[in-house]
Amino acid sequence: MNPLVEGRPGLARVLAALDGAGEEARIVGGAVRDWLIGRGLRADIDIATTALPDEITRRAHAAGLKPVPTGIEHGTITVIAEGEPYEVTTLREDVETDGRRARVVFGRSWEHDAQRRDFTMNALYLTRTGEVVDLVGGVADAKAGRVRFIGDADTRIREDYLRILRLFRFHASFGRGALDADALAAAARHRAGLDQLSRERVRAEVMKLLVAPRAAETLAQMQAAGLLAPVLGREGEDTTFARLAGVEAALGLPPDAVRRLGALAVRAPADAEALREGLRLSNTEAARLAALAGPAPTPGMCEKGQKAFLYRMGRQAFQDRALIAFARSGAPLDDEGWRALAAIAAGWPLPVFPLKAADFLTRGMTPGPALGAALRRAEEAWVEAGFPSGEAALAEIVTEAVG
Repeated sequence: MNPLVEGRPGLARVLAALDGAGEEARIVGGAVRDWLIGRGLRADIDIATTALPDEITRRAHAAGLKPVPTGIEHGTITVIAEGEPYEVTTLREDVETDGRRARVVFGRSWEHDAQRRDFTMNALYLTRTGEVVDLVGGVADAKAGRVRFIGDADTRIREDYLRILRLFRFHASFGRGALDADALAAAARHRAGLDQLSRERVRAEVMKLLVAPRAAETLAQMQAAGLLAPVLGREGEDTTFARLAGVEAALGLPPDAVRRLGALAVRAPADAEALREGLRLSNTEAARLAALAGPAPTPGMCEKGQKAFLYRMGRQAFQDRALIAFARSGAPLDDEGWRALAAIAAGWPLPVFPLKAADFLTRGMTPGPALGAALRRAEEAWVEAGFPSGEAALAEIVTEAVG
């Protein structure tokens, strides 16, 4: 019995439709790898098949499934079964590559399909009956935590320079021990190829790498090999990154890719702007990074001052600056002052300014710039007073703001 099919009637239907009557279909890639190393069952399942796209479509219709041509030029049909999507791709062979993309032809050879993939642990197949098919030594590598290119590392990288970043991302995610020496040397030799890649592809790999379990030590290796600066546009602060990862873990916080990117590469507004362009960041991501370039809250501030800082900055920016400042401080991870600051950042309920324009209109003010200025003065006085809510305190603030 195929262990990945249990509890997935949709997957069972897809495999039943595609496997047999002269064609084969096998689960391939990450789902097989993750199951083998005990990472559990992935939500996304990829299927490789000897059937051509037209035949995949015909069989899906015949089985009452819904085929969607999501990547038909690459031989990929997404088959919807029981409400779940499964990417089904015809076996392929590369006939031409240029470092960014490959021209492929469809084939029927599982060996050739395996040989065109990047790492041995990603070229594993699982048959409908539950047999693992390993044509490149991927089972041993996956279980040993060894990220190894299939065949010659230089050749694999020249086919697609994104594999340089995938090498480090997969090592950070699945590797144990040292990074494969041949792969590392080949990545360093071909670092110039990173310039050929679309920034969107680079961004996708970098953001996944930043939150991987062994991201800190892997980024340090990239830095040492001269491969971080071509990606970030500057040398990375890998020590600060490692400290931030430790801070997040000590505080029970999930890894945050944008915050970690800021710790690694943002000291000034220009750094944030360079990353926006260099990695094609979203406006939200870029705004978070830009907000890092400024003074940070510290345990040396009184609690009232910390809360005022938080109110003015907003929770996200305050937390980002506080945690990165904690990382850069070199303080022990159990430092009470920094942990108290982090607790305020995470849990203090932000108050809502209670005064409205009506409170000033009843004092004789009229709509216009003067009213707006009075509201701003009142809000600042309210913050400085420690966010009072009593009627008398608020009335006094209005009186002073009206002048």
